[in-house]
Amino acid sequence: MANAPAPAIVATGRRKTSVARVRLTPGSGKLTINDRSLEDYIGVHNLRTHALEPLTATQMVDKYDIVVTVEGGGLSGQAGAIRLGLARALLQISAEHKPALRQKGMLTRDSRMKERKKYGQPGARKRFQFSKR
Repeated sequence: MANAPAPAIVATGRRKTSVARVRLTPGSGKLTINDRSLEDYIGVHNLRTHALEPLTATQMVDKYDIVVTVEGGGLSGQAGAIRLGLARALLQISAEHKPALRQKGMLTRDSRMKERKKYGQPGARKRFQFSKR
């Protein structure tokens, strides 16, 4: 077992109702999300850069192959979940990344969720029109 492959680093990220499981293995920088390429899965450029922000902040863009399984929510929530999962995985690789990731707020889970609709009204905050008479 002298030439055993390096173990994969696995981390989880969440945002809104999305859950992303991120798996990092040493490699050339290949990124796969749900068996598709990054450009194919996330079409919006801003969301792509948001999801990959932890890699650029720590200069680790071409050092690891990344396989992501993400489910639930929409593209924005999924990009945020991938971002948190990547940041947590990079933290497992080296604690030296913590200041760079913490400074940009990448290690904090965004706890904002959709507010529930209340009974007796049409939405979470919206009310039916008030009539005095």
